[in-house]
Amino acid sequence: MTMDNDPAQFLRPEQTAQVRAWLGNIAVVGDLSWHLTDTKVLHLRTTQQDLILKTGGERNHHISRELRAHQGYTDSLKAHGLASEMLFFNEKLRVMVFEYLPGVLCEGSEHEFDPAIFRQAGSALKRFHSQGSRLDRGYEERLMEKFRRLLAHDHRISFSHSQQIERILDAHEPQSALLVPTHGDWQPRNWLIDHGKLRAIDFGRFEFRPAASDLARLASQQFIGRAELESAFLEGYGVDPREEPSWAMMLLREAIGTAVWAYQVGDTRFEAQGHRMIQLALERFE
Repeated sequence: MTMDNDPAQFLRPEQTAQVRAWLGNIAVVGDLSWHLTDTKVLHLRTTQQDLILKTGGERNHHISRELRAHQGYTDSLKAHGLASEMLFFNEKLRVMVFEYLPGVLCEGSEHEFDPAIFRQAGSALKRFHSQGSRLDRGYEERLMEKFRRLLAHDHRISFSHSQQIERILDAHEPQSALLVPTHGDWQPRNWLIDHGKLRAIDFGRFEFRPAASDLARLASQQFIGRAELESAFLEGYGVDPREEPSWAMMLLREAIGTAVWAYQVGDTRFEAQGHRMIQLALERFE
């Protein structure tokens, strides 16, 4: 088998050496990275199989989260063919290799607004959330401080919105929160569809959070104006985990995080979405 697209074009020398030690002769079939951070996602091919490689820089916390997820929390999905198997990892070099999952990305495809897919997504998420839970009395207080720090960074949130957000944060009384394993970015851009079957990818935002937090991005995107998708998702999930007023605060926090992060990495389309999310979130407090 003749190999081109040498992985050395994409990886540090020590990473390339490690991957070759694991896999032997390999080629890069495609670069699947978003190119917004230093996270790299590569489609690899050996003489026997296709694989996915993921890596990132020393300060890239998404790599550490992905590793943690696959070391202890994706088994419930993998057992039902809903997530890929991590085959190799080197934490020091921050390199992971996964089995390749066939399919098309749900976002932008004919499946993005298919209720049957959203029913599967709800069911898969419930399976992931149901692995365990713990009560955290300081979660909301820590999260409030996190978002105050975000607002102190450079961003393009309007002065009037910033003032309104500060008033909401000042008035909010943090409560204890029940936390479960969450994906952190549960939406069609992280779902693969293969012959009508959904599989989840990218656990780089894995963390213990309230279950409802995994609905925040859907609620700000695909659910808007499409009640049938929301209904199908909740049917698959089994219950509606959202409760006020914590749900309104989740939407606001998600909106702020989206707008600030997107501005920092230069993703103007995602930043505009963040500003729309802020407007919608603030309307819930009026």
